[in-house]
Amino acid sequence: MPKFTETLYDAYGQAFRIDERLHEVKTDHQHLIIFHNARYGRVMILDGVVQTTEMDEFIYHEMMAHVPLFALGRARRVLIIGGGDGGMLREVTRHRGVAHVTLVEIDRQVIDMCRTYLPKHSQGAFDDPRVHIVIEDGSNFVRTTHDRFDVIISDSTDPIGPGEALFEADFYAHCKRCLTPGGVLVTQNGVAFMQLDEVKTTSRRLSRVFDDWHFYTAAVPTYVGGIMAFAWATDNRALRDTDVESLKSRYRASGIQTRYYNPEIHRAAFALPQYLRDAVGG
Repeated sequence: MPKFTETLYDAYGQAFRIDERLHEVKTDHQHLIIFHNARYGRVMILDGVVQTTEMDEFIYHEMMAHVPLFALGRARRVLIIGGGDGGMLREVTRHRGVAHVTLVEIDRQVIDMCRTYLPKHSQGAFDDPRVHIVIEDGSNFVRTTHDRFDVIISDSTDPIGPGEALFEADFYAHCKRCLTPGGVLVTQNGVAFMQLDEVKTTSRRLSRVFDDWHFYTAAVPTYVGGIMAFAWATDNRALRDTDVESLKSRYRASGIQTRYYNPEIHRAAFALPQYLRDAVGG
């Protein structure tokens, strides 16, 4: 059987057996492969880097979506940048109080291929009437839009290729401009142990823009090398400290059934290991 070996790191990586190659295409922006693996189910690769798998995507998508939405408790308008596989859209649209979701994806073919080959990710969310899909570079969208959002989720690739602009200081500043007062931005920030410099860079850039910034984490097996870091940024300093009883009340009222997220995990996720605390200045 052929194998796929990830190329994210020079001296270390992971390999997947390709049990069935479902689709491969060179789009205008990136090289996309979707294949089936007996352990992880369907796997999507962009430019040699694993993006998502059917087996464990729920961890990543639940933690990026539900942490800001349950912390805020009143989000009506949500912006997702990236997220062409539809998993983030699925989790956001589970919140009945969300009235409008804008998904900005640079590559239309990613959405089309994921609707066809990864339908379990979106579970029909692309057809939700609350959803508005924009095919555009995410950094350009936040620079030019007049819309405002309660929550912005940057579900980007790593800071190489099309995803690089979504880690720049200007991007964070434009996201702040697009937030309603007290709104929150969350972004994927890589595997902290393996990509510590990215975490340091993000912390410096966010600290210049937002009154409150931090990181929270989750262990996602697909993203090898340790815990996945998510950046958190807002001007509402109290939001990160939302008490567990409030979270439990909102969680129960939502009726949402999760597989990883719960209010206790929400609170605990903001407790960082010492090496990560030291890297971002304590």
